[in-house]
Amino acid sequence: MKTLSNIIYVDNAATTPVSKPVFDAMAPYFCEQYGNPSSIFYSVGAAAGDALAAAREKVARALGCDTGEVFFTSCGSEADNWAIKGTAHKFAKQGKKHLITSCIEHHAVLHSMQALEREGFEVTYLPVDAEGFVSPADVEAAIRPDTALVTIMFANNEIGTIEPIEEIGAVCRKHGVWFHTDAVQAVGAVPIDCHALPVDMLSLSAHKFNGPKGVGALYIRRGVMPLNFLDGGAQERGRRAGTENLAGIVGLATALEAAVNSLDEKRARLARMRDYVLEHIQKMPQVKVNGPLDGSKRLPNNVNASFTAAEGESLLLMLDMRGVCASSGSACASGSLDPSHVLLSIGLPHEIAHCSLRISFGVQNTMDDAKAVCDALDEVVPAVRQRSPLWRA
Repeated sequence: MKTLSNIIYVDNAATTPVSKPVFDAMAPYFCEQYGNPSSIFYSVGAAAGDALAAAREKVARALGCDTGEVFFTSCGSEADNWAIKGTAHKFAKQGKKHLITSCIEHHAVLHSMQALEREGFEVTYLPVDAEGFVSPADVEAAIRPDTALVTIMFANNEIGTIEPIEEIGAVCRKHGVWFHTDAVQAVGAVPIDCHALPVDMLSLSAHKFNGPKGVGALYIRRGVMPLNFLDGGAQERGRRAGTENLAGIVGLATALEAAVNSLDEKRARLARMRDYVLEHIQKMPQVKVNGPLDGSKRLPNNVNASFTAAEGESLLLMLDMRGVCASSGSACASGSLDPSHVLLSIGLPHEIAHCSLRISFGVQNTMDDAKAVCDALDEVVPAVRQRSPLWRA
């Protein structure tokens, strides 16, 4: 049986390992400082409340916003659902039942939109270009008097495209439309200053930047407030019911603070590994890189490529046999046999989209890992192709 000590894990877009400092920061809140942050009338609860407040301050500082604009959730998907459905239902009372998004969003956004469509809302799904970029001009052209929300992801989880969020946000401000961005892949990977960006709501998830699973946050700009998504208690200043996951929140805050404090060094290290692999695979026959080749417009850890006549699942299985863990796309769609909606949206035919691989580096990876991944691809890709009736060298 393989253990994490003898494999090369390059699926960090799916999840990342909890760092030792984060684990240590969380540990006391399981068995020692286990008070309920809402039980403020005795010392154990008050201490938990203080820890919650301190974590919120760390997150606000890292995001460049105020503590009153940070709301903790169970994950990034919940944050997306809250922003989208809470806004839709709020403005529906004013007759605004039109929403705008892109065709390459995470399923937390797309499925939320589909749920709202079943309730009678109208959704415009904007196309993207061959590199996965949403056009701000397309956003502006789609806005109508009854538009309640625009939601465009900050960076794509499959092909790494960093969207023109500042320009899109400026369009939304111009027209007085709320703007939400799913920044789950971007937070901890690229600089983000919520007050400097024309963004009204922003979602994040701790396990994407070496924090724990099961905890996320939603930034909600002061003066903007979608309707509640979870009812049942007065937690999160009456906006999100449920006893706070204090250990998880402390972990999120610790991980985010560490990620932001080391961001420049982290981005440079990840980009070196990314660029090494991108350069290597482009020398291989019949390979197409998906997403932008301009590194400044791509997540620093992301590689996504299609290998003609080398079926993606076969590549993953053979890589795993060689101790390399990668992905064929979004972890949230890993059980699907359908090709990635993102790859189809950038114009890939089904047969090429099925032959795609995503490699995403993390802080635990090294250049030796990047070289080992390339060595493994040199072995695996020809082996898979030799079994394919579609392969013509």
